[in-house]
Amino acid sequence: MIKESFKQEIVLPEGTELEIKDSEITMKANGKENSRVFKTKGISFKKTDKGLEVEATPAKRSMNARLKTIVGHLQNMAKGLQEEYEYNLTIVFSHFPMSVNVKGDVLEINNFAGEKKPRFSKILSGTTVTIKGKDVVVKGIDKETVGQTAANMESATKVKNRDRRIFQDGIFIVSKGK
Repeated sequence: MIKESFKQEIVLPEGTELEIKDSEITMKANGKENSRVFKTKGISFKKTDKGLEVEATPAKRSMNARLKTIVGHLQNMAKGLQEEYEYNLTIVFSHFPMSVNVKGDVLEINNFAGEKKPRFSKILSGTTVTIKGKDVVVKGIDKETVGQTAANMESATKVKNRDRRIFQDGIFIVSKGK
């Protein structure tokens, strides 16, 4: 028997409100809101009693891969509304003391490896950054923005044209999770 389409159902936690407008999915729970637009052809969304049903047509291997990717994103959105995602980073320096400050939507890194000019890292909207000594905590309800903010910090302090075994200064991701 040949399948015409792939279907997968996502069960949402109780108290989660769901809105579907074309390819934009919005979830609300606990006073928080998370939305995303999925621009893919052949993927359709339908609200059910338990949650959300995602259907992909035609039944091809590539469409099944897209379907599972979108389902993973939707599950991360629902989990983020229940508990915030949290990334822990640490500030490492050996000789030149590095200072890190949050200024609006930018993280300012001063005196990195003795540099005169500060380095900057973008903080994406929907995330909060707190600094306590050498520990940096990034929190938010959207897994992708929290992860990208942490990656921006890590890449802003990347050492270039030096031996990484000797020059180990920077901001590094230590743990991720909830």
